[in-house]
Amino acid sequence: MAKKKTAGGTPATVALDAAGVPFTLHEYAHDPAAASYGAEAAEAMGVSPGRVLKTLLAEADGALAVAVVPVSGQLDLKALAAALGTKRAAMADPAAAERSTGYVVGGISPLGQRRKLRTVVDSGALDHPTVFVSAGKRGAEVELAPADLVRLTAALTAPIARD
Repeated sequence: MAKKKTAGGTPATVALDAAGVPFTLHEYAHDPAAASYGAEAAEAMGVSPGRVLKTLLAEADGALAVAVVPVSGQLDLKALAAALGTKRAAMADPAAAERSTGYVVGGISPLGQRRKLRTVVDSGALDHPTVFVSAGKRGAEVELAPADLVRLTAALTAPIARD
């Protein structure tokens, strides 16, 4: 995987460049009518939905947290709460997610967020040589090693996805 410089890129690609992490930027024509941004990305890039990860924000005991799970599954909120050591977790308000991350829903990247939040990456991501996460805008994904994703986001890894 070649490191691809992204002059004037998104905060996610700028963060990857600044950290010297190799990645590949994949862009595709986003359909605003798509029912699932993640499924659309997997289909457009011709990759397994298990390798394309969605970034979700949850509220755990009053604080926002980031959960990164395959688009082929769903976030298990009880498992997320357990991983974070909190009593409960619920999906965050989309407007709060956008304010906190600096990204729009459907383009939220776990990388380069406005505020550093506790992050949990589903442990299944580590089973792949590379994974895809949003590059910070709809219609753009970055491909990188899952270990780099975990390191750059200072994430915990735990089984937080369910089918």
